[in-house]
Amino acid sequence: MTIHQAIDTILADIPGAPFAETVDTFKVGDTSRELSGIIVCFLATARVIEHAAKIGANLIITHEPLFYNHLDETDWLENDAVFRSKQALLAKHQLVVWRFHDYLHSIPPDSTVVGLMNELGWQPDTSADKLAFTNIPPTSLGELAKMVQARLGLRTIRLVGSLNLSCRRVAVLPGFPPARWQIGALNAGADVLIAGEIHEWETSEYVRDANALGHHKGVIVIGHAASEEPGMRMMTKWIAEKLPDVPIQFVPTINPFHYL
Repeated sequence: MTIHQAIDTILADIPGAPFAETVDTFKVGDTSRELSGIIVCFLATARVIEHAAKIGANLIITHEPLFYNHLDETDWLENDAVFRSKQALLAKHQLVVWRFHDYLHSIPPDSTVVGLMNELGWQPDTSADKLAFTNIPPTSLGELAKMVQARLGLRTIRLVGSLNLSCRRVAVLPGFPPARWQIGALNAGADVLIAGEIHEWETSEYVRDANALGHHKGVIVIGHAASEEPGMRMMTKWIAEKLPDVPIQFVPTINPFHYL
């Protein structure tokens, strides 16, 4: 099986695929080569690329961009030393990189939501339009934040709201959906939102105003990668079922930040 045939096999099980417009394209590499193995990841970092080469995999399926912007535009990077070094590393190991973002989010139920819910030990509402919501036993915002941090193995998280806020209804929105979705989830009855990423002038300020005006709400921000990696880990099994004879491995993204 060629690399291109493998991706076609994956797309065959996605409703409406191939999409006319999508960021889910081959970014680099010769797709006519025979597939030797697959690495699935949230980000195709230099470390992930080296690991793929080490184990003999020649296809990397990444959720987020390869070259530091959503559309993977590279014209602005042509003279950039880091961009050229990453290109050279991929060429050296003859690797193909394919993005799996729009297609992943289009498969119901969204694996990033289900995967994060699973890792937190929760069951989402059964109706599709309420997939991002769950009910938990009454828990203070402070204790809920500690539990989320522990279960996801995070060094740090951020939260807005009273630490004593009683949380029963939780909205879970991984990644970086529009603020209107995040605020809409809180307005739809959630006591607290667990978000991947926010703009600091949007959802966090809504929650600050909500509390000042007597509408008690909370938001816990865990980070983009931390919120979506569980879904990519879950999709590794889904991909393996489509390509049962291909070695496939999930590689986590290591948090690059230092906290002082």
